[in-house]
Amino acid sequence: MNVTPKLDGFVFGRILLEEPEKCRLTVLGTFPASFLSQSNSGDLPAIIRIEKTAIPVDVSNRIFPDQPGAFLNQLKCMESTDIYMWFAGWLASTSMERQPQGDVKVNIICPATEVHIRKYSKQNSILVRETPDIYHRIVQPYISELPPERTKWVIEILEGRKEQSKILFSSSDFIILPDMKWDLHTISSLYLIAIVRDETLRSLRDLRANRHISLLKTIRSEALAVAQERWGIERGGLRMLIHYQPSYYHFHVHIVNSNYEVGMSMIVGQAHLLEDVISLLELDEGTPDGPGIFERLTLTYGLGEQHGLYTAMTAAQTES
Repeated sequence: MNVTPKLDGFVFGRILLEEPEKCRLTVLGTFPASFLSQSNSGDLPAIIRIEKTAIPVDVSNRIFPDQPGAFLNQLKCMESTDIYMWFAGWLASTSMERQPQGDVKVNIICPATEVHIRKYSKQNSILVRETPDIYHRIVQPYISELPPERTKWVIEILEGRKEQSKILFSSSDFIILPDMKWDLHTISSLYLIAIVRDETLRSLRDLRANRHISLLKTIRSEALAVAQERWGIERGGLRMLIHYQPSYYHFHVHIVNSNYEVGMSMIVGQAHLLEDVISLLELDEGTPDGPGIFERLTLTYGLGEQHGLYTAMTAAQTES
């Protein structure tokens, strides 16, 4: 892990998103090519998200220490995968000893694409209904045409080139590791991710009873075992979710502390409880022929105006 006193060369561009209720700010700017030790000239667009980490109970008697110190006095790179990095930051030099997870958590995407910039910008959302016909005509082609670079960071983890020290469980079917949203210390905000190895499984729509019930049940049981063994979290202490539309199209399950509220990622429509998904697939057991239940369902969810599907899905609403 590297420690650096500052993010050398960052040039502020503009604020993408202010989230004061979450103590989070997302800005757009640039780094020089030297930030990534690249020889080419020119600036690299970068998104920086900075947010306040949870305050441990054992430091509650010294939340406001009377000491000098500049904001983000120290930074430590905690993880780096492809274009994604996250740092722990400290408000004062003495904080590193007192709060190992950092005073703030800093996420960096560099170089950031136009897709990233749209994703993290303020945007309005609408509810859309996705019928099976709309999925096959609009959504499935959109997913198929996405460039492989969008999930390069996932492949680097699955193929053993990144984040191997963080992996909590690994099998021939999937891995479990901490999500980059988690600070790795605060159990009440525990956030893990299970990523399947099958690259043909892209989203909720691809799940089939005859192939995936066993996979999902194994993910559930292994996640419960990891949480109990490592952090003493008992059955019922985890919330497991599948997002649709997902943030990236390589099938994964979100695993969070059941007491942790993470806002939009748990909103009705986008978040489907793993237990409910398994139950729906079980309705198809014994009937292997014909389309699966997630091929037949009409799904309703929120879609932001910056999403690549927004224009086509908005136009399609007059059909459903």
